[in-house]
Amino acid sequence: MAERFRRYTVMHGESKVVSIRSDGSCTIYSHRKMPYNLYLEKCETGEIDTRLNNLVNFYYWCSSRMLSLDRKYAKEILNSLGQKQAVTDRERAEIAISYHALSLTDIYWVKCDREKVCFADISLYSHKLGDAFVDVCLRGRQLTLENSRLMDGRDAAGDIATTGIAAKAWIRRDDGFYLLKDGDRRDVESELLSSKILDCFDVAHVRYERDTYDGETVSKSRIITSPEKSITAMEFIDVYALNHGLDLYKMILSKDAYQYYMMNIMDYLLGNTDRHMANWGFWIDNRNNSLLGLYPLMDFNRAFNSYDTLDGALCQTTEKPMTQLEGALEAVRAVGLNRIKEIDYSWFSDENQREMFKKRLAVLEEAVL
Repeated sequence: MAERFRRYTVMHGESKVVSIRSDGSCTIYSHRKMPYNLYLEKCETGEIDTRLNNLVNFYYWCSSRMLSLDRKYAKEILNSLGQKQAVTDRERAEIAISYHALSLTDIYWVKCDREKVCFADISLYSHKLGDAFVDVCLRGRQLTLENSRLMDGRDAAGDIATTGIAAKAWIRRDDGFYLLKDGDRRDVESELLSSKILDCFDVAHVRYERDTYDGETVSKSRIITSPEKSITAMEFIDVYALNHGLDLYKMILSKDAYQYYMMNIMDYLLGNTDRHMANWGFWIDNRNNSLLGLYPLMDFNRAFNSYDTLDGALCQTTEKPMTQLEGALEAVRAVGLNRIKEIDYSWFSDENQREMFKKRLAVLEEAVL
């Protein structure tokens, strides 16, 4: 019997997870492998509200796998791909689906109707990822006719799915994938300095290195995900916790209290004001879609903000409202400071930043005693 409605299947690698039709009805094949931020319910034909909610949730999930318009050069990126500057979740979902909703953060993707394609054919992890699109993402330059002919959909898919507002682009070198991040000079230097300081503490973090693109300094970091391990943002785990009646902070502390507390310590010391719920989260074991510990700290281009007082800004990662200083003191009492080597203060080019860092470190050291 012919289907009246278009059907999409969310895949996890080569495994079918759920199929949803454009009338909102769905078939769930694996509850265990459902994305943490996708909530769908089986429904009878007449359950209009449930079917509408399913569609809304599906479009939201797809749209979360695409850059937002506040990303630097977002309009140039979409124009280069011949895509409209989508605003609604449904419009953004349609663009994501046109690239199979692929991402370099996990192994989910979307198959349309009876499309004859498998994950091995389209996986970004095995794609050569040419450099044709880097100019668009880092400099906002439109594709040349020659470059557009050299590029296939997967060259853009990884960048389409990368969130955040800074200009950034994935590149592939002989030893693997790297993310180049641009911005104004202050942001790049803040991320590079933060990385050096993080090396001095026993905390899992992404290492940022100095690189250049088109004659300008950028930061470079190696990809942390793989076909075996994914990451998911805490905002998505929050959706999961709400839908399943779970306590988010109990989950966090039971899985990885140490990394959680060290995050609060480092964000205070570095004056990081950008630790919203999309900027930290969990590792996922792709074999069974289970949560592991928190993934390494990343995104420090907004470090050394709100850096004129000892209190710092409002802590964004605690259950109850408190300052970054209060959050860091709570963390130090729980796990200690865990410094593993001395900090070279010649790394600081800004004297005021250097002195404030020393003061904040001294406050935490005193709390350990």
